[in-house]
Amino acid sequence: MTTFRQPVSHVLGWAWVVISVFLLVDLVVRGTDFRAVVSGAVLLVTVGAVYVLAVRPKVVATEEGVRLVNPLREVFVPWADFTWADVTDVLRVHAGDQVFRSWSLRENKRAEVRRNLRRLNGFGEEKDDPRELRPTERVARTLRSEAERHKARLAAGGASTGPTVVWSPDAVAALAVPVALWLASLALL
Repeated sequence: MTTFRQPVSHVLGWAWVVISVFLLVDLVVRGTDFRAVVSGAVLLVTVGAVYVLAVRPKVVATEEGVRLVNPLREVFVPWADFTWADVTDVLRVHAGDQVFRSWSLRENKRAEVRRNLRRLNGFGEEKDDPRELRPTERVARTLRSEAERHKARLAAGGASTGPTVVWSPDAVAALAVPVALWLASLALL
């Protein structure tokens, strides 16, 4: 199992979670009124948002297929259904006619995005040297080679289940519970 994610946002997300724990401890120790309860609830909302937007998103290549973990949904594409992976402004995984976008692996520079779009439209060349590839392009190439390796092994048989898209209960709860606490604290004022 190989996991790909943006390391900077992941580290900054966990840093915010740690800082928030210290702030919550301070609110518990020093807070004496309802404003502390409301502040704690708002802080929990930010922690839920950071978890969903920065800590959780990733791309996971397993023995069965590739899983795109986006903020609120997860997409699983079995290797038998995987047709291509490319990069426009984000990593995209193709499964037949369906295209799934990854939240976690993005291109930041406009010029690079334009170059990717030109290449996809047939106006650019594909780089052969992996050292010249940007990180997201490297992940797309890795996914394509993993798919080829697994498809060669799966060619003997087995019916395809197709891609699956599901809502993630932990992500929804990470946002819904703090928002409910915040609204309840506002109602108690």
